[in-house]
Amino acid sequence: MTSTDATTTDEPADTGSTDVTPDELRRRTILRRDWVPCKAAFIDCRTPGSDKKDNYSFIGTGVSQNAEQFVNLEDPHGFNLGAAGMPKGVTNNLHLHFTAEVFINFGGTYRLRWGADGQQGEFVTYDGDIISVPTWIFRGFTNEGADDGILLTILGHDDTGGIIWGPSVLKEAATHGLYLSADNRLIDTVAGDVIPDDVQLITPMDQVAIDKLDVYTPDEFRGRAITPADRRFVEHPFLCSGLSGGGVHLAPVIGYGMVEDRRATPQLHEQHGFSVAWLRGRSGDGMLSHRHDRPQVVTAKSGTWRVHLNEGANATHVDLGPLDSFSVPAGAWRALEVIDTQAGQSADPEYAELLVVAAGDDRVRLEWSPAVVREAAAFGQVLDANGYVAPASVVRTATDDD
Repeated sequence: MTSTDATTTDEPADTGSTDVTPDELRRRTILRRDWVPCKAAFIDCRTPGSDKKDNYSFIGTGVSQNAEQFVNLEDPHGFNLGAAGMPKGVTNNLHLHFTAEVFINFGGTYRLRWGADGQQGEFVTYDGDIISVPTWIFRGFTNEGADDGILLTILGHDDTGGIIWGPSVLKEAATHGLYLSADNRLIDTVAGDVIPDDVQLITPMDQVAIDKLDVYTPDEFRGRAITPADRRFVEHPFLCSGLSGGGVHLAPVIGYGMVEDRRATPQLHEQHGFSVAWLRGRSGDGMLSHRHDRPQVVTAKSGTWRVHLNEGANATHVDLGPLDSFSVPAGAWRALEVIDTQAGQSADPEYAELLVVAAGDDRVRLEWSPAVVREAAAFGQVLDANGYVAPASVVRTATDDD
C-alpha cells in the first residue's frame, strides 16, 4: 500500500527520487562555523549605534544591498534564510518589506518597534520566539540583552522586491557619504564610489504614502508572535508516530506544513510563501524515512540532530548542532533522529528542538518509504485519502464512490 492508499500495493508512486551525493551533502550543509558576516550590507552601516551589525545570508541574498554579500547557498528555495547578529545596544533601523519577514529568536532580548517613526508600538522578544512582521509597515529592532544575540530571518519568495528605508535613515546615511541607487546598489562616496548619472538615487518615501501604510496595534502585533509558552505541540503528528524511532512532536507555527493530524492547525494561517514548524524529541526519537516535493531547510535550535539521507547503498547522514542548518533537496529520502538533548538552549531541557522551513503555502504531502507504510499498517494506522493519519481498521471498510 502507498502512504495515501491503504488498499493498494506496497510500492509508492514514483515521484522522482533525488540522491544526495557527497558533494551535495557538503554544499547544502551550513554549519555555524561556516557563517560569513557582512558588516556593510545596508545603508545604515555607518550610522552610530547601527555600525556593528553582522548580516548573514545563508540561502538567497535576502535584501542585502551589498554586491559582496557572501551567500552560503544560492539555489532558489522559494524563500530566503539569513540572520542578524548584533552586539548589545546595536539597532537595526526602520525599514519596510514587501514580502513576509519572520524572526526566529535563537538567543537574546530584542525590542521590536514599528511605524514610520517607530512609535506605533513595541514588542520585546526573547529566546525561542517566532515573530511574523506584517508587510508594508516600517520595522526596526534593538538588542537589549546582556550578550550578542542572533535573530534568524526568513523572507518570503526568492525575489523579495528589496526594502524601503525610513526617511530619517536615508537622511542620516547621506551625512556619512552613503546613498542607495534605484537598482539597489549601495553607493559609498567615502570609499570612492561615484554617484551614477544614469540611475536615480532612492529618495525618502513621501508623507502622503506614509500616511496610507497599514496600522497595527500592540495587541494585533502580539497575535503574530509565537513564544515557547504559546506553542501547541502535536504528540502524534505523522504516520510514523508510535513506531520505534518515530516519536517526535510537531508544533505548526506558520502554515500547515507537513502535519498529518487532521485536528492540528497552525497558529498563523496567513500566506507567507513558506511554512514554519518546531520539531522536538528526546534522545532516540525521530521522524522515519520519507520524501516530498518541496525544498526544505532544517536548523537545530538545541541538541544534536542527525539527518539521514538516501536509501540503500547510498545512505549517508549529517549531524547538526545548535545553529547548524541543512537544505534538503526536493525528492530526497530523509529521516531525522535526535542523538542527544544536551547542546544549546531549549524551551524544555528534556527535548532537542529543530526548526523546519518548507516552501509553499499549501500542505506538504509526505510520501513514506514502503517499510514505514507496512510497519504503520501493522501498528494499526494508515493515511486516509486526504493524507491524514487514520485507523487502518476504519479505512479498510470504506468503498470508493462511483
